[in-house]
Amino acid sequence: MKEGDKLTETPWYSLEWFDPEKFPLIGSGEYFDWKNEWVFYFLLLIPVILAVIPFLRKRIQTLEIALPKKDVGTDFTSYLRFIPTILLILSFFCMVIALARPQKTNERVEQWSEGIDIMLLLDISESMKIQDLKPNRLEAAKQTALDFIDGRNQDRIGIVIFAGEAFTLAPMTTDYDLLRSEIKDITFSKIRKSGTAIGLALGMGINRMKESEAKSKVFILLSDGDNTAGNIDPKTAAQFAAGYDIKMYTIAIGREGRVRYGTDNFGQPYYVENSIDETTLRMIAEIGNGEFFRVENNKGLQRVFNTIDELEKAKIYENRYKNTFDYYFVYLYWALALFLCWLLTKITIFSNILVD
Repeated sequence: MKEGDKLTETPWYSLEWFDPEKFPLIGSGEYFDWKNEWVFYFLLLIPVILAVIPFLRKRIQTLEIALPKKDVGTDFTSYLRFIPTILLILSFFCMVIALARPQKTNERVEQWSEGIDIMLLLDISESMKIQDLKPNRLEAAKQTALDFIDGRNQDRIGIVIFAGEAFTLAPMTTDYDLLRSEIKDITFSKIRKSGTAIGLALGMGINRMKESEAKSKVFILLSDGDNTAGNIDPKTAAQFAAGYDIKMYTIAIGREGRVRYGTDNFGQPYYVENSIDETTLRMIAEIGNGEFFRVENNKGLQRVFNTIDELEKAKIYENRYKNTFDYYFVYLYWALALFLCWLLTKITIFSNILVD
């Protein structure tokens, strides 16, 4: 329940309305939004009123009575003559609060975006074990993908992994916890068939995204080699993807030349000669109206994903709704009630015999 609603359910005669913390000059004054906070300066008139009342009383004709000294004393009932003044001051105080217009505003914000559908196509072939990125190419790619997901908002993301064949690790979803869990569980044993089936991975991604109605659809393909497996030609698959208005970003990961692959049976570093054919990945990016990136280290990979993240940011729209609750009437009721009580004292002992 909103705070404004709770206050509305509080009866006007409750003393909660006079919690000192609700008022400026006394408490923090941050409980209410005061429409006319300047009105509180009228409270400075209270000392003037207190000074004027005794003067007016002296102007009233009183009856002088001679009493023996032993009969002159102070009785508690003599203090009752101050009640009318107190009632009048309190009524004035409540009237000032009412004129200051205490309010409570609840703001509700609704956000939405046009949404982007993103499919990550991740190579997990044996060559992704190479350790030119730390701790190896696959683990570096996994960590960067996790960081990328953390930066998205309301976008659907899916994951396809591939080696000698391809399969969908996660369908298009906004369940980011599921995506993180699936990415962390990726190992080379997920696909035992060797090779790099880039065309097959593109085809798998198309099947998952072809029914998408998102305004923007994106493939992010990360691989360290040329197409060496599968029965789908990467160029043909890329053309099909472009036909579904899917933009394609491709990333070639790794350094060429002598790179560390791991350790041998004696625990010594083991190196291999590595080469990367960029032709296929460049062609896919060109057909898909995207961009091709080449990275050789962890920082470079992170920069590429940051760049894609900025290029494919969904526009976030928001509506703000404000509900304003007025509470001046509560203090107006109090002011009227106290003023009526003051009027009643004018025909009672408080304003007659005791004043005399």
